[in-house]
Amino acid sequence: MDRTPLDRIALVIVIIGAINWLLIGLFDYNLVAHAASLFGLGFFFSRTIYSIVGLSGLYAISLLFRESEPVKEQT
Repeated sequence: MDRTPLDRIALVIVIIGAINWLLIGLFDYNLVAHAASLFGLGFFFSRTIYSIVGLSGLYAISLLFRESEPVKEQT
C-alpha cells in the first residue's frame, strides 16, 4: 500500500512519541520536557508537542482500516 506523505509524517511522530514513553517507563526520563527546558520554551511547547503526538496517534488509527492492495506473487 502506498503511503501518503501525511501518513509517513504521522507514523514518524507516533514512533517518536512511543520512544519518549519508553524512556519514561524505563529510565524516568522525559525527552520532550527535557528538550523544552533545554531550549527555554517551557510548558506551552511541551503541551504543543504532546498534542501533536496525540493527534498523530488518532490519525494513525485510520491506517488500520485502509484497504491494501493484494500482494503479488513473484515468479
